[in-house]
Amino acid sequence: MKTLTFLLAALFLANAQDIPTSGLILDLDAAHGITLEDNDKVSIWRNQIQTSPAKDFIKRDEGRKEAGSGRPTLRKNIAILNNHPALVFRQQELVCLDEDFFDSLSTGKGHTWITVIAMHQQQVGLKDVNSFFGNLRNGGKYEGIWACVNDDNTLWWGIRNGLTFGRFDKNNPQLLGPKLEPNKFYIIAGRMAAGTGEVKLELFVDQPSAVATTTFPVDPKANPSRMSIGQERDAIQHPGFESFDGEIARFLIWDKPLDDESLKIAMSALQKKYFAP
Repeated sequence: MKTLTFLLAALFLANAQDIPTSGLILDLDAAHGITLEDNDKVSIWRNQIQTSPAKDFIKRDEGRKEAGSGRPTLRKNIAILNNHPALVFRQQELVCLDEDFFDSLSTGKGHTWITVIAMHQQQVGLKDVNSFFGNLRNGGKYEGIWACVNDDNTLWWGIRNGLTFGRFDKNNPQLLGPKLEPNKFYIIAGRMAAGTGEVKLELFVDQPSAVATTTFPVDPKANPSRMSIGQERDAIQHPGFESFDGEIARFLIWDKPLDDESLKIAMSALQKKYFAP
């Protein structure tokens, strides 16, 4: 079985092509677009898609007792990432202040997100909510996208349509993935089909075959908010309380559901860049 797994992984990498750019609206790369303060503290992470109006993810001091405490740290030359860097988040976040740009991802267009990420041991905040990205509305019924791990690093992601408030129900589904090994980098992806009514949600870990699927009732009138990296929203009332502890080397979003072949190409390209010997 180990030999077969190795051969499949080798074939996967050998067929790697460049990351598909059609529909790509966000590319946060820890090797590019970083503004540092106080030696290694990240104050700005710039989107590498120059045509996107969502340019910068910035530090947020509002709501924090100590200015600058919400900044992640840049970690360079990580051996297990082929010497690529990553941002280390410890209940911290960077926020894009564009209020509306990412709304359509969950109101009909569909989308795909992929990240190269590692989890640390999670600190206690809101039980089993340790978010690594999201654009939930900051109030009301909190519609939008969010992806998290439980306190024991069990992966999950979901979408809220704002029709009910619940954790969890049909309007707020939770796709549970595997328990992630701490300090190990994974390629994790989520895909939401386009359309209104019931659409398909899928979660992927390291391979372009889903580890969890469900359906979601889209509400085109839902009104998500600002996209945050390191937390599920711009939570200025209690920043860091629902944030994850871990590292992100790359984060990408397409404003469409990638087809199976494009998803395979994207994940293969990331495998080759960050993990191939």
